[in-house]
Amino acid sequence: MTSVNNKKLEKRLKRNVGKAIADFNMIEEGDRVMVCISGGKDSLSLLDILMKLQAYAPIRFEIIAVHLAQGQPGVDTNALPTHFKNIDVNYHIIQSDTYSIISEKIPATQTRCSLCSRLRRGHLYAYARENNIDKIALGHHMDDMMTTLFLNMFHGGKLATMPPKLLSDDKSNILIRPLAYCREKDIIKYAQNNILPVQPCGECGTPVEMQERESIKQMLWDWEKTNPHRITNIINSIKNINPSHMLDTELYDFKNLKLSRK
Repeated sequence: MTSVNNKKLEKRLKRNVGKAIADFNMIEEGDRVMVCISGGKDSLSLLDILMKLQAYAPIRFEIIAVHLAQGQPGVDTNALPTHFKNIDVNYHIIQSDTYSIISEKIPATQTRCSLCSRLRRGHLYAYARENNIDKIALGHHMDDMMTTLFLNMFHGGKLATMPPKLLSDDKSNILIRPLAYCREKDIIKYAQNNILPVQPCGECGTPVEMQERESIKQMLWDWEKTNPHRITNIINSIKNINPSHMLDTELYDFKNLKLSRK
């Protein structure tokens, strides 16, 4: 990509992140924001973009990069600390060998994501509570949200996706997803352009699980080839729900509809 295209890409991502933050009031004056760094392109790009927005934001907020070192074999344990030091961000590495726990309890041929997520969430939530963190920022983007939407429709029989802002079940943490309006293809290019030290996890999902997610992603990409605005329109549709034109009797009182004639 040319320098001009790089600048346009960065401007687009910063604009989309800024809009998501504003639309859902994700970050407020004086917030301590913990950016969860998995080592993948999404969380590293999120950290980079938030730091750039922080420089000229109309409000003051603090960023703390937090990585949970889970003991996966073959991971370069120096890459992320070196990167954090190079970009001069406050950071913390949580050391916990959850990989051994997961490997002991679940064979590699079975789904490990649920247990891995619970263990990871427990460590990150605890750190947030103990260190007066106001918001926990996650690196999920628009494509993740769309994939989850269709997975829930196809396999869960419900209309739900990853919310851009969520209060944890114990009401002690608020999660935010500032990349909610950002496309994965843009994030891939951004991570490459900025030479981010991507350290992807090789344990995310079984082949069947990954195949299902990739199948839905491929479906979305195929749709986009014929209609470039389709993904954006789907996102807009779940922001513009009309309960009286759905089938949920909990959201709309169909049973007690009455005629009103004069």
